[in-house]
Amino acid sequence: MATVDITGEQFASTIEGNDIVLVDFWAAWCAPCRQFAPTYGAASEKHPDVVFAKVDTEAEQQLAAEAGITSIPTLMAFREKVLVFSQPGALNGPQLEQVIEAVKGLDMEEVHAHVAKARAEAQEG
Repeated sequence: MATVDITGEQFASTIEGNDIVLVDFWAAWCAPCRQFAPTYGAASEKHPDVVFAKVDTEAEQQLAAEAGITSIPTLMAFREKVLVFSQPGALNGPQLEQVIEAVKGLDMEEVHAHVAKARAEAQEG
């Protein structure tokens, strides 16, 4: 599967409608973003079960702000609608593979339990 460009309007439905979604926040003027793009594209071909989305931070400034993007490229990974990874900086191929395999290997029952506990604690406090 190739990478897909998404907008602020498509962001939520993309996260909600897919099991695993990686999101690359980038900009055309960003040299590290351009260096990361072929690595990201190659990984998208290798993992057809994962959605590889791209957000152009110049065109989608509001979405980038809402996502708290302060440095690009930033890679976010969502699994079952939960943000499970977020890191600025370009990754090399093996590092990206490591992230993908880690996300696939997560015990999501444990992750959902942790999220529910954190929400409950936030409501109490």
